[in-house]
Amino acid sequence: MLTNLPPVTKALLIANAGVFLLQKLLGSALFAPLMLWPMGMEAYAQAAGVPGFLPWQLLSYGFLHGNLAHLLFNMLALVMFGAQLEYVWGQKRFLTYFLVCVAGAGLCQLGVASWAVLEGGLPYPTVGASGGVFGLLLAYGMLFPHQRVMLLIPPIPMKARTLAIVYGVVELYLGITGTQSGVAHFAHLGGMLFGWLLIRYWRGQPPFRRGPTRARHF
Repeated sequence: MLTNLPPVTKALLIANAGVFLLQKLLGSALFAPLMLWPMGMEAYAQAAGVPGFLPWQLLSYGFLHGNLAHLLFNMLALVMFGAQLEYVWGQKRFLTYFLVCVAGAGLCQLGVASWAVLEGGLPYPTVGASGGVFGLLLAYGMLFPHQRVMLLIPPIPMKARTLAIVYGVVELYLGITGTQSGVAHFAHLGGMLFGWLLIRYWRGQPPFRRGPTRARHF
């Protein structure tokens, strides 16, 4: 199956799996500078011996995972949605899209986590490719809205557009209510938001306006 994947999807799959293996072999503490930490935690960082926010974390956090289930879920979604998007967009555009979604998700999570620290909450790191994966889900729903996909839990088939909307609404609800702790729901929403904005930009659609000869529709 791996040999049939397009090159960027395959490289991302291998990179995430390889980094996870290193986390297990070397210990996750060694990778703390690559996790996404909130701003405004300088005193805590010095006392606890953790790095605090560093700019490269907006991308590096997306290649780390908390546990095997976290990794497997994200990589399954990467294969399901990413491979088809790469076939349509090509390698460069697909990689650009995925990394923008990861960074956009990181920015949203950085804002939420930093605000929580200012309100007196304890700082915590964020890891995982979920922001990029949710961006892929959004793109798949936009490019293939009527393609039917099968959920794993529960095993219900639905259109890709419906799946993207359902996941977006659920993430928004869970993020606002805080009923599922330990999950970066606003990072997921951030990945979808920045993915939507990038697709709108490529298409020359509002809020971005470009001349008709430069707009690309797909």
